[in-house]
Amino acid sequence: MSMPLDLIKNVEVQAILGPTTSMQANFVIDLGEKAQVPIISFSASSDSLTSTRSPYFFRATQNDSSQVNGIGALVQAFGWNEAVPIYMDNEYGEGVIPYLTDALQAVDAHVPYRSVISPSATDDQIAEELYKLMTMQTRVFIVHMFASLGARLFVKAKEIGMMSKGYVWIMTDGPTVGLSTSPDPSVIDSMQGVLGIKPYIPKTTELGNFRLRWKRKFQQDNADMVDAELNIYALQAYDATVALAMAIEKAGTTNLGFREANVSNTSVTDLENLGISQNGPNLLRALSNTRFKGLTGDFFFINGQDSQKPLIANTTGTYSTSKSSLAPVIWAGDSTSIPKGWEIPTNGKKLRIGVPSSSNFGQFVKDTTDLNSNMTTVTGYCIAIFEAAVAALPYAITYEYIPFVKPGGKSAGTYNDLVYQVYLKSYDAVVGDTTIIANRSKYVDFTLPYTESGVSMIVPIKDSRNKNAWVFLKPLTWDLWVLEHGMNEDFQGPLSHQIGTSFWFSFSTMVFAHRERVVSNLARIVVTVWCFVVLILTQSYTASLSSVLTVQQLQPTVTNVDELIKKGEFVGYQQNSFVLGILKNLGFDDSRLMAYNTPEECDKLFSRGSGNGGIAAAFDEVPYMKFFLSMYCSKYTIIEPTFKTGGFGFVFPKGSPLVADVSRAVLNVTEGDKKKEIEDAWLGTQSSCQESSTSVSSNSLSLKSFWGLFLITGIASISALMIFTTIFVYEHRAVLLQPSDLRATTWSRVLVLFRIFIQMDLTSSRSELNPIHIAIPGDLPPADNDDDQDPNAQQPDQEEVQNINQLVLPNQEKL
Repeated sequence: MSMPLDLIKNVEVQAILGPTTSMQANFVIDLGEKAQVPIISFSASSDSLTSTRSPYFFRATQNDSSQVNGIGALVQAFGWNEAVPIYMDNEYGEGVIPYLTDALQAVDAHVPYRSVISPSATDDQIAEELYKLMTMQTRVFIVHMFASLGARLFVKAKEIGMMSKGYVWIMTDGPTVGLSTSPDPSVIDSMQGVLGIKPYIPKTTELGNFRLRWKRKFQQDNADMVDAELNIYALQAYDATVALAMAIEKAGTTNLGFREANVSNTSVTDLENLGISQNGPNLLRALSNTRFKGLTGDFFFINGQDSQKPLIANTTGTYSTSKSSLAPVIWAGDSTSIPKGWEIPTNGKKLRIGVPSSSNFGQFVKDTTDLNSNMTTVTGYCIAIFEAAVAALPYAITYEYIPFVKPGGKSAGTYNDLVYQVYLKSYDAVVGDTTIIANRSKYVDFTLPYTESGVSMIVPIKDSRNKNAWVFLKPLTWDLWVLEHGMNEDFQGPLSHQIGTSFWFSFSTMVFAHRERVVSNLARIVVTVWCFVVLILTQSYTASLSSVLTVQQLQPTVTNVDELIKKGEFVGYQQNSFVLGILKNLGFDDSRLMAYNTPEECDKLFSRGSGNGGIAAAFDEVPYMKFFLSMYCSKYTIIEPTFKTGGFGFVFPKGSPLVADVSRAVLNVTEGDKKKEIEDAWLGTQSSCQESSTSVSSNSLSLKSFWGLFLITGIASISALMIFTTIFVYEHRAVLLQPSDLRATTWSRVLVLFRIFIQMDLTSSRSELNPIHIAIPGDLPPADNDDDQDPNAQQPDQEEVQNINQLVLPNQEKL
């Protein structure tokens, strides 16, 4: 570092072209500031130099931060979510890291680890750091260091297997420029598949001619070297030299001396006793205004910095996130398939997956511990979906379920507490009935949901079908009349006869069973129309009555949330659920909120009713509510609106590359038949009821629907029977009212009446009957022989017998 000081103090140079490194530049910049000598660097690219506000420092190269957006675009184009920078432990290496981290975060790629390697590190130390990287899941590495250290890094990475398929290596422009022309074949061989970033230099005629002239001159002076190429630093050095020459011509050479520094102390150092260039300010102004077209493009300074040029990763001057702008890439391991950017760690570590303690709805998540083996088994709908998604991944991962419980087996906290454990790195993921909500997404990433989203309200329903016994009259109206009285004797006679005939005729025509003659032409027209209408009416009546009787007309007991709040009804929610916060935000008082743990508890609360230790409505997430409805059939219904949430999702740390892959796998599962199979296996009660008693009345007709008709029929039949019996008994009362001395019993008299009734039915079908003999037991003996008669037997009164015959058979032959 003494050479720049010697050049300024002893040689009194007017400008210094260099230094080549950023660490050298810091010291030389201070010298140029004190001596007012312009310092022009064509290779010192550290961003730490940008903060140096010396007007005498000119940088004829791009700073390192100019390439970080290009690297970020490259990472985004290939869909990588994480990247680990490997950089040199010095000012050059550290200067770009803040800018690189910001650029990666801007494209949603995270930096889980920073690998720092000392410039003096041995090969063993480099290997130790590389082995540490192998135990991590990230496989995208960004190398920023001197070419000499980078060469050793890549050779060692190839030795330990980190240049195989699946790895991604990206170099910044420093090692890219330095190693691309390395004469060591082993270095070039170890770098196969590595991507490099460097500034884009447009191909021009001037540049082509210059390369030819330089190569010819170089080969003349260095005959032992087979080939040589000009890198970007050589071209920038040439442009910087041209710029300085042009500035000197503008500033002139008339006043090139130095004046002594005004220092009173005789024991000063060489640095303090440094002279000041008299032409320095003129040369400074000339350099600031120099502009020309150089080999690297348009050359001019802006605040002492060279104009920024695009990177070779893109030729348009802007950063594209499309892979189509890049040529086909042969990746590490001689692979043409794009690496996914991460792998399961090679140290055999399993993913620690936290699961909630057995869910209140055990069909979703349930953990069971075998007391003999102390092994915990986790099952349920959510677990089955996750395992199906993992099986759909194009690679295998190993994992273990860890229930979120205390040593005693009780739950260790709420779902929020469980999710936060991923943020604290206690778990690598969480699988269960975990809802995607905004507050949780601040700390973790969720996969795409695998269930319906939203929080809904469920209320009991009541069957509003008309259970009235007279429902069969509902389809009828009283618009039908019969016009036949004036001309038809069948419709004439006493008033009671006319009314009876009219009603009989009206209703008998409905089944086309009338027997009355219709003689009036008007009546015939009416009857013709009536018969046609009756045909339509009977069919319409049948359909209407069937609809009234069989179609379920279920109505909810509550229709909206405001009604619940206004009436001060009690409502339920699942214990430890975020739904409690939603209910409070809606305006429910804490005293009106009741928690339940299982579907059975919720049903019991509904059964008690609001105000009697129960609830009028329950709020929960849609998957739970649908399962609840499947258990209790049609006792309850869901009421809109549904309060939107994200649905159930799997939880991973922020920036985890598993999120995208598992999300795609979840889509494959939910869009296919696999989800239906899982639902049938774990939520299979959706197609049936657990208890028949929980069902409301079915759609089939029952006795209850027609008891009114049966009542009318019964009353009419019984009334007719009673009236007929009364008239019949009255007409034949003589049989019952016989003198007390007659030997006939009451039962025998009843039998006589019955025989009379039977005989009347028989006579109705004959035109002439034979004499009928009726004997009352105990009255007349059946024998015809007078000698066999008991002389002491009491003889019946002949007049009484004749009277009985007259009463019983008034129109028949007497006994």
